[in-house]
Amino acid sequence: MNRTISHTGGILLADEMGLGKTIQIIALLMLQKPSKQHPALIICPTSLIANWRSEIFRFAPTLSILIHRGPKRAGVSSGLKRAQVVLSTYDTVVNDVSIFEGVEWSWLICDEAQALKNPDSGRRKSIAKLPRQRTIPMTGTPIETSLLDLWSLVDLAIPGLLRDRDAFEKEFPNTEESARELAGLTDPIVLRREVKDVASDLPDRIDIDIPIELGARLAALYDAVLDDTLAKYPTAGALVATGQLQLFCAHPWLQGEGGNADDEETTLVRLPEVDLWTPKIERTIAILKDAFAAGKKVLIFAIFNRCGEIIREAADRQVPSAYWGAINGSTPPSERQKIVDEFSEYEGPGCLVMNPKAAGAGLNITAATIVIHYTLSWNPALEKQASARAHRRGQKEPVYVYRLFYEDTVERVMLDRSEWRTAIGNEAVPVSTRDEEDLKKALLIRPGGTE
Repeated sequence: MNRTISHTGGILLADEMGLGKTIQIIALLMLQKPSKQHPALIICPTSLIANWRSEIFRFAPTLSILIHRGPKRAGVSSGLKRAQVVLSTYDTVVNDVSIFEGVEWSWLICDEAQALKNPDSGRRKSIAKLPRQRTIPMTGTPIETSLLDLWSLVDLAIPGLLRDRDAFEKEFPNTEESARELAGLTDPIVLRREVKDVASDLPDRIDIDIPIELGARLAALYDAVLDDTLAKYPTAGALVATGQLQLFCAHPWLQGEGGNADDEETTLVRLPEVDLWTPKIERTIAILKDAFAAGKKVLIFAIFNRCGEIIREAADRQVPSAYWGAINGSTPPSERQKIVDEFSEYEGPGCLVMNPKAAGAGLNITAATIVIHYTLSWNPALEKQASARAHRRGQKEPVYVYRLFYEDTVERVMLDRSEWRTAIGNEAVPVSTRDEEDLKKALLIRPGGTE
């Protein structure tokens, strides 16, 4: 890495989650130490500031650190030259970009760099303008939606290496053949290792997909939701309907305005015609009962926050006493690690219900050995990051990862799409989009296997 970056001025560190990307960066900083005149800038999500500070103190205690965040942060460029390493967040850097542009940074490190995958975003444009000597975007998921994600990150690390955006999109359409060709070009400057190839000391990860039948009564309600939504939203019906169907598959009691499945917050309406105990809830509680009986800890990932209430209500009737906690978008970043510590230190079984967008990255939760994906995501990277909270270095036991999904519903389409996107992503970082095709399929597929 050090030899490559000394020659190119940039690399993309794309190791899979759990392989120590943070430690590798700290080692590089020790090999080529930043000065106060030309400090290193590490940009990361708010939730990772404390982890970076802790790891630098632990492995490079001679490096001085300045955290630039909050109301008392520096207001002029000279205020950033008081330490060898400056830690800040993406939003803070964008807000204070004129101050950051006044420093020539020896290192620009962008953690969770998937936040910069959109070359049109103000965030990506602001950070690309910063004067720097060396650049390292860090992400375990360099491609999430299309090959342009990779272009954006590589162009940030080594501007112009893959030519300009228009030329790149013309030469590399979103196909598996293009992904393989692109991998050959980027291989020298993209460090990509997978846990299965490197961490031979890690225990097994057992992935278990559990297809579930809705049953005749819920299948009829599913069809009614689809038909009613398409009638109500004739123009945007496909997109809205898939969102409403995702809500329904999580639990029919969940109601969302317009069916935007990206909204964490939903309304919980106890429908008299629908029992708490849906087939998915029954399967989830069965897994929890077995886990708790063995004294194990469980992570449940659900994209809708109110799912936690429903699962907890069902569990209270069936499973023994255990630790319960939740982390979602409304949980202050400063509280998230505290919740993880309480969960990990609790002597006995426990369950953390988490939104993968809030807790899917940056947290080490190796106390858990069972992961349940209660809802699915169109983006396989989100799910992969979430599973890696438990299956990572420090884990001593096998980790069981369950994906629950209703057969012949929008969730089956999501699962198929996830597997396809994973396959094309692997080719390129040696993804593409099928949005329209998948939306059509999601509206055609019906419980019971009819289309």
